[in-house]
Amino acid sequence: MPLSQRFNEYRIMWVLVFYDLPTETMKECKAAAKFRKNIMADGFTMFQFSIYVRHCASMDNAQIHIKRVKSLLPENGNVGILCITDKQFSDIQLFYCKKEQKPNAPYQQLELF
Repeated sequence: MPLSQRFNEYRIMWVLVFYDLPTETMKECKAAAKFRKNIMADGFTMFQFSIYVRHCASMDNAQIHIKRVKSLLPENGNVGILCITDKQFSDIQLFYCKKEQKPNAPYQQLELF
């Protein structure tokens, strides 16, 4: 493995957002839906229900998206934010029923400058 590729495994980051938001009233349902829509507008994709992930080119880029998620937090509920390296994320083991699945490949991100 080339050194640059190995270095990228530790430079590229994944931001995971876990949430458990109350949905007992109409106001809480709207707040939960708004939070979900806003994080999806920021590039997060659903990994599982209430777990969203975003691929980031660097730790600095990950910090920007973490800051955005913090600015979008609803009034009630629990939200967790976890930032891990691409190397750590690649060690994930996924199963559909009892059949092992490969994780989805990260999005191809173009850098213009």
